[in-house]
Amino acid sequence: MFALLAHPLPVSLPLEDPILKFMLIMAIVLAAPLLLNKLRIPYLLGLIIAGAVIGPHGLNLVLRDSSIILSGTAGLLYIMFLSGLEIDIDDFRRNSGRSLVFGLYTFLIPMAVGIPGGHYILGFPLPSSILLAALFASQTLIAYPIVSKLGITRDKAVTIAVGGTVITDMLALLVLTIVVGVSTGSVGEAFWYRLGISIVACIAIIAFLFPLLGRWFFKHCSDSVSQYVFVLVMVFLGAYLAQLAGLEPIIGAFLSGLAMNRLIPRTSALMNRVEFVGNAIFIPFFLIGVGMLIDYRAFFRDWETLKVSAVMIVLVTGAKYAAAVLTQKSFRLTRDQRTVIFGLSSAHVAATLAAVMVGYNVILGHTPEGEPIRLLNESVLNGTILMILATCTVSTFATQRGAHRIALKGTPAEPGPAHERERILIPVSNRENVGELIALSTAVSPARKPPELYALRALDNRTEDLDARKRAAALLETAASAAAATDNYLHPLLRYDVNIVNAVMGVVREHRITDLVMGMHRAKAEPAGLGRTLSELLHHCNVTTLIYQPRQPLQTLRRHVVIVPRKAEQEAGFQSWLRRVRDLGRNTGAKLAFYAPAATMRFLRAGAGRQGAEAQYILFETWDDLPELLGEVRRDDCVWLVMSRRERVSYHPAMSRVPTLLAEALPGNGFVLVFPEQAGETDMLFMG
Repeated sequence: MFALLAHPLPVSLPLEDPILKFMLIMAIVLAAPLLLNKLRIPYLLGLIIAGAVIGPHGLNLVLRDSSIILSGTAGLLYIMFLSGLEIDIDDFRRNSGRSLVFGLYTFLIPMAVGIPGGHYILGFPLPSSILLAALFASQTLIAYPIVSKLGITRDKAVTIAVGGTVITDMLALLVLTIVVGVSTGSVGEAFWYRLGISIVACIAIIAFLFPLLGRWFFKHCSDSVSQYVFVLVMVFLGAYLAQLAGLEPIIGAFLSGLAMNRLIPRTSALMNRVEFVGNAIFIPFFLIGVGMLIDYRAFFRDWETLKVSAVMIVLVTGAKYAAAVLTQKSFRLTRDQRTVIFGLSSAHVAATLAAVMVGYNVILGHTPEGEPIRLLNESVLNGTILMILATCTVSTFATQRGAHRIALKGTPAEPGPAHERERILIPVSNRENVGELIALSTAVSPARKPPELYALRALDNRTEDLDARKRAAALLETAASAAAATDNYLHPLLRYDVNIVNAVMGVVREHRITDLVMGMHRAKAEPAGLGRTLSELLHHCNVTTLIYQPRQPLQTLRRHVVIVPRKAEQEAGFQSWLRRVRDLGRNTGAKLAFYAPAATMRFLRAGAGRQGAEAQYILFETWDDLPELLGEVRRDDCVWLVMSRRERVSYHPAMSRVPTLLAEALPGNGFVLVFPEQAGETDMLFMG
């Protein structure tokens, strides 16, 4: 110890020790929220400013070397991947026309003002002016973490802005490719064929092959680390394919997010890991790396740089605002939604930097003095840096203002009883299905209001087996870990009672449980059926009960087939289980298919438009035809059967044969038996 103090480690600037560099950057990431909240500076802007302060043009503490560039590139791709991953696919499809219109607005308006502005105001030749206009048209979703943190990623304005960003960036980068090709004389007939075929091939591979690979991998690999690494591989593979096709890598990252969207539910443990690592490591590195590009001294070297910068900032900000206003008027959006669209679309970082560097490196000739004549000169390069700082500032303030107001207004309450936080009890006995029971419990609850989870392991109060107690404690710890991975706290309950039914009933009363989620685990020797324990529990317990038999991971399911009996709408718990199923559809992205009689169908359809889940409604009049219907179930379907206790309104005799039918007809499919809350006391035994 004293030897180390006697010979201190040499510290020179800029820092070269990777330990010190990483420690400094992470200290900035840690301290930024604490300091910036007091100064009312947006977190994203603060990280950019911090990068400028510590960068080579500031205090020269850290160079923008290959390690910073690598981490920053990963962060940018991460932002685009998250924007594709968190988007509501159904909303994206419904708003695809609006996204296309906004994308054209935010591309054509900057092009319309950028070309004459560059040619007549700044005196650039026409090719340089077109490329400058393409810089104006491109945009980066640098403020997307703001809307993600506030939980409004599925708002119509965000969906339109994200879709429009992809469209305008693709068009802007195509303009870049064409202008550079024309300027260097490499555009010919083969150029257009090669470009078109490569773009179509890239989109087709990502859109069709990536989901197949993802579904296969998640079915065969349950290791959490391997799943996350697989996601990273898909992000960078999509980005590289886009780069090979002549597109910007950010387009490939966004398409990868769309392709993996349904495989990574927003309530899943994997989504929690993806967001956590991105927000803690990759995205801050990207923002700090952007700040390191800022050279404030370049703005005082000559008036030409200041002139170019001022023209660029005014034109691009005005053009993006005009596009947001036209979008608002076209689709009757609110002022706050217009502000969010403007905020998300006004920042210029990734595609802008790519375009300006390409244009700067294209040399068209040389002056008599031997100086290179560039497609975009040094004043545009330096002006772009100032434009990045200004537009990022405008973007973060505008997005934060609009998104905060939208978040405060919130989502209209769903019909039915007051939407209190669900209290879900999960009796656990089998380590193998604990993770899937937790996944189902979180998936059937609103994402904006996570459930309160309880796991119960019941032991006979006469037991003195120490090993049994240790196994029970380990099982509850497994359940708590699975819930923690989804960012939910679980209350582990080890209870001694005369039997499991009494233990469950006691917890239901003491903790005011609203839902039971149970596994269908039973001994092989036991005949097909619910079994005595479940039957007794249903006899005594009158809360919404889901009995789940998982066959494959929840996120790999394509569709949930919900079979509803006649008069189900007359049961007390009808709205409750229907709300759970719709939350499941929203949170997992899987399709819902309701099979029900005509009289019940109109109650199922009620409120479906407001609640957003994509669903089919198919007439199914009698449960006597249940075997034929089960024969039509696909391999990646999960079957939900809405049941009833004996002599209740919606009971049908075929329900007593359901477990046997499922075992025979669907040995490879998962299923859920739904027992709704019913009026009065459950005094009739359902089945033995």
